Amino acid sequence: MIETLNGFIETVNCKTSTTLKLYDNMEYEDYPSHWHSAIEIIMPVENYYTLNFNNKLVKLRENDILLICPGCIHAIIAPESGRRIIFQPNTSHLRFMTEIEGLMSAIYPYIVITPEDYPQIHSRVRELLLSITREYQNSTTCSEINIYCMLLEMLVLVGRSKAAKAASSVDDKLRSQDEIAVKLTEICDYINTHCCEDLKLDELASLSGFSKFYFERLFKRFTGMSFYKYVNQKRIAKAQELLVEPRSSVTDVAVSCGYSSISSFIRMFKLHKGCTPTEFKNMYWKSGSTR
Repeated sequence: MIETLNGFIETVNCKTSTTLKLYDNMEYEDYPSHWHSAIEIIMPVENYYTLNFNNKLVKLRENDILLICPGCIHAIIAPESGRRIIFQPNTSHLRFMTEIEGLMSAIYPYIVITPEDYPQIHSRVRELLLSITREYQNSTTCSEINIYCMLLEMLVLVGRSKAAKAASSVDDKLRSQDEIAVKLTEICDYINTHCCEDLKLDELASLSGFSKFYFERLFKRFTGMSFYKYVNQKRIAKAQELLVEPRSSVTDVAVSCGYSSISSFIRMFKLHKGCTPTEFKNMYWKSGSTR
């Protein structure tokens, strides 16, 4: 499945004249820790499939759907037999839409869509992924356009479902689900832009228009993590981008990403990525391997 791997980074070799790659995969092969700039959507069709996110194992059952965000380090453990769909669309040209960026932030590093957790959307998301597979394999006129239309519908379903879960925690019902989703997306976008600055929970709560109490609850429901964990995650993602620059030092990256202490930066980076900044930098600059 991984055709080009340089250190930690997989280069997704898209289908000719497209920005898409899809595998109908039946290989019994494990894949080492890696990340890529494309979204990755995985659905086992026969048998299970296991992924490792920084020593946290996620076991997918048949028809469970996993969406992995760009830049997320993960490894794959394959069973001895089985079949799964693996879809890797390049969404960099869609990131001009702030809602796309906000959604990626809200579900980072991944989201698992199961019939139990997402009963309202699971069957439709599965249907869309199967339709994308058929369209990709048939490759007719305007297939790429149609595939991106279906991908966008899938992202809309995920985004609205996340917003509904967050809105359900508001007891006084003073705001609609759409209003809450828009505001939290704006806050996520603001954090993405200013993550290397000294962001305070009180200030962001005030900016959102919610009380600190409601903001904490809504933010955690929307993103799946606390405010400060989210900020650190974005800082580490920025650090990951800077570390691959040949002339960047770990100290310079730490300062650039808002860390006043090099030891706290190293500790936080290892917590999120499973390796130190120096180890990450060294692994990136190792000779690449082709698979």
